[in-house]
Amino acid sequence: MSIGKEYLKAVRGRFNHLKDLGDRAVAQLDGQDIHYVPGPESNSIAVIVRHLSGNMISRWTDFLTTDGEKPDRNRDGEFETVPVTRAELLDISEAGWQTLFGALDRLDEEDLLKTILIRGERHTVIEAIERHLSHVASHIGQIVYIAKVLKGNEWETLSIPKGQSEACRTKTPEQ
Repeated sequence: MSIGKEYLKAVRGRFNHLKDLGDRAVAQLDGQDIHYVPGPESNSIAVIVRHLSGNMISRWTDFLTTDGEKPDRNRDGEFETVPVTRAELLDISEAGWQTLFGALDRLDEEDLLKTILIRGERHTVIEAIERHLSHVASHIGQIVYIAKVLKGNEWETLSIPKGQSEACRTKTPEQ
């Protein structure tokens, strides 16, 4: 396998992992929880998800041929509190993720060094992917943290449960 193909496979895997973390965190919440705002300058999970989706749709629609900041995107509107149900929020989220994954699936290793624009700024495709991966990871971390705070003792861990790190460290690949 070539480095470019391996990179695209790894990046898709990282985005899949982040999507899974966010989905599993939100799945633990009720419709009221998604609108909880931790503080006056903070965002609810619903706002964060709407922002992520808007960003993905803008960045990844016609990714190689148009600026990643589309003229019809209302970024400021993504940060407004809008009442949505959990089901509606999941649909909003899925639209963003499907746009991202569709664009990634259409990329070839030859595309990785092409230049694209985001807000008029030139990036290689690799730089744009890395920029987006970092952006998504930071917001998924926010979602997980807010969900964990809301659930308290009822939180179902998304990774290695407390007190089980040693057991995971001693597993062999065959186990």
